[in-house]
Amino acid sequence: MSSNDHTAHPLLPHLPLIDQTTPVLISGPTASGKSGLALTIAERYGGQIINADALQIYDAWPILSAQPDAADFARAPHALYGFLPHDQPYSVGDWLRDVTPLLTAGPRPIIVGGTGLYFQALKAGLAVIPPIPPQTRETGDSLALEALLDGIDDETRRTLDTLNRARVQRAWEVQHATGHSLTHWQRQPTTPVLPLEQTIALRLDADPAWLNARIVQRCETMLTQGAIDEARRMQNRWSAHHPSSKTIGAVELIGYIDGRVTKDEVIERIVIKTRQYAKRQRTWLRSKMGGWHGLGLK
Repeated sequence: MSSNDHTAHPLLPHLPLIDQTTPVLISGPTASGKSGLALTIAERYGGQIINADALQIYDAWPILSAQPDAADFARAPHALYGFLPHDQPYSVGDWLRDVTPLLTAGPRPIIVGGTGLYFQALKAGLAVIPPIPPQTRETGDSLALEALLDGIDDETRRTLDTLNRARVQRAWEVQHATGHSLTHWQRQPTTPVLPLEQTIALRLDADPAWLNARIVQRCETMLTQGAIDEARRMQNRWSAHHPSSKTIGAVELIGYIDGRVTKDEVIERIVIKTRQYAKRQRTWLRSKMGGWHGLGLK
């Protein structure tokens, strides 16, 4: 959904000093207004907005994944949005490879998104894990979440969001393809790409009640802005195994197009899933981003 709003951003008076050269990082839970803040900063202080959301990279579900719209793109330069085919795997390492040249080429980077692992890799570096063979990934796709968890060592399992199938499957694939756990690889020495102290790092701290209301509003707006038509366009190339199909609401909308669920059921399920995801994001922000500049929203 577009963040197209030309009014003054309510967080402007609470921002730290922002110059025209220092990279800006913006993280926060879904529906907290990250993209709107990034646009405001880009227009006032200059910069290119770079995507750090693992689902906004795909050319599928632009409305449902809340990608910037044409009006947003006209207001400021953007990068790494909607550039990847819907069925192509894409890892944290792939994102780090693609974002690295953008840090020094072109306008000052304003990196915005809700995928915490992208920011972790940016500021701490990333272990070089051998490529995963396609057959291992195909096997992982066919396994239930419980089976994937059973195939991961206890130490790695304790570090994972066990409800996030993509993260669990990645750990399973690494362990079975390389013979070493994901935790083993993550302990290997790394080199930061963009140390946190060289950035202006902003963390949006959203009050749960305020955010829950925003999630309902955003869901309803997405449907009126064309998410149902988006599902119709995706129907003939739909597979639950495609990486882009992890977009919250994709399964529900395909079910609606197929006549298996009602529109009200779609809204209810999307809202529930989005709230659950936002809760996990808030937990991540508290545990991993304590050194960021917090901005309260309520």
